[in-house]
Amino acid sequence: MAEGGGGPKDAPVWDRPTRIFHWVLVVLVVVCYLSGRNGRFDIHIPAGQALLVLVAARIIWGFAGSASSRFRAFIRPVREIAAYLPTMLRREPDGRAGHNPLGGLSVVAMLLVLAVQAGLGLFAVDVDGLNDGPLSFLVSYDAAREAAELHAMVVDGLLILVGLHLLAVLFHLLYKRENLTRAMLTGRGRLAEGQAPPRIVSDLRALLVLALAAVAVLGGIEVATRVF
Repeated sequence: MAEGGGGPKDAPVWDRPTRIFHWVLVVLVVVCYLSGRNGRFDIHIPAGQALLVLVAARIIWGFAGSASSRFRAFIRPVREIAAYLPTMLRREPDGRAGHNPLGGLSVVAMLLVLAVQAGLGLFAVDVDGLNDGPLSFLVSYDAAREAAELHAMVVDGLLILVGLHLLAVLFHLLYKRENLTRAMLTGRGRLAEGQAPPRIVSDLRALLVLALAAVAVLGGIEVATRVF
């Protein structure tokens, strides 16, 4: 903590649900990628559905979560993004209570790509028709094969986004002397002078959001298999 109330201060910046989401997402992305590459569809398909539930929960959390986790906190106007760009090369921490404008855009891009990726997987089927997504029966074989091909192609875009994310983390650590990984582990970060800590909501709300996302995704799949 800074003395005398001035200068940077250590404060809560990320709530527990956002941090859990981040690290569980890392695990699920790795599991989905490796299981898909190795033909372990018995693991790949349920892991993909779990990933879709997690992404749906994070999207809802973007409206109902803590201040720093809401979309309005990191989807900034173009003029604010433009104003941030000249400050990027300053060798000092951003000191923000959450994502900077570019980091916010990367989060949105990652969520969109993950949602598309997992969504395509629901309708995909392999060449032999032996391993299929839970909703592949809703479309023709040709459409399901096209979904499978797009599902494989989107992985490349996802890997690019992951690589850029890792480079950004290293840039902040080595150049700007700001440990973003520590903040995502502990929930605490260094805020610039005058920056107020974000409002943190209860974990119970996150459990309700996760339950809602699970019902929407898994319940929707179950209803579709029974009705159609």
